[in-house]
Amino acid sequence: MSVAIVTGASRGLGRAVAGELAARGWDLVLSARGAAALEEAAAGLAPGARVVPVAGDVSSAAHRAALVAAARELGGLDLLVNNAGVLGAEPLVPLAEHALDGLREAFEVNVVGPLGLVQEGLPLLRAARAGAVLNISSDAAVVAYPTWGAYGATKAAGDLVSAVLAVEEPELRVWWADPGSMRTRMMAAAEPGEDLAGLPTPEEVAPALVRLVERALPSGRYTAGELAAEAAPGVGPEAGTGAGPGARR
Repeated sequence: MSVAIVTGASRGLGRAVAGELAARGWDLVLSARGAAALEEAAAGLAPGARVVPVAGDVSSAAHRAALVAAARELGGLDLLVNNAGVLGAEPLVPLAEHALDGLREAFEVNVVGPLGLVQEGLPLLRAARAGAVLNISSDAAVVAYPTWGAYGATKAAGDLVSAVLAVEEPELRVWWADPGSMRTRMMAAAEPGEDLAGLPTPEEVAPALVRLVERALPSGRYTAGELAAEAAPGVGPEAGTGAGPGARR
């Protein structure tokens, strides 16, 4: 049975990706800051899958160790989904006004935490038949949107970490994927005045991201849009390029 760790799994995209994996028979270790919401999310997954919720913050080394220990108890680690993230400021503000403490927190949660979890899980990922890491990126990593500078900087850093990891760990699949703008609490907090009614839900986006795992696509940068467009079996890019902008998460 395949085992995945999914962070930020109590709501939004993390919860939706966990649901897609559970429906496909994966065993899961789920992480989020809020214990009650995480327990509720775990209870709502497809029956039959073994699910271990572990509440905590990915910026904590002790929490990261607990997640990997839980995966080891389930039999190993085949997939690590680094989805947990913070904006750094809510609502978003121009760089000239951005609190530096908020920027530090965003780097700790969005960059340092995911890399720490990769480091903690590497022995199990290397031992897996097809170990893989999926780091959730954003269009803000590659496009200069006003007020998205601090958050985008963390995602750009995450993209480069992912790209170097793919070179340094060629036996693993390493994907950094932009899901595009979605109708989420995070997006509403980022830009409270925006109308999100026309955006897709995380549940609509998650299946495209899971295709990375199902089709064992090469390491690289992808967008949910290109993955959805290349959904037909046997059709797809030779490597992820990130061609074509997605949208802010």
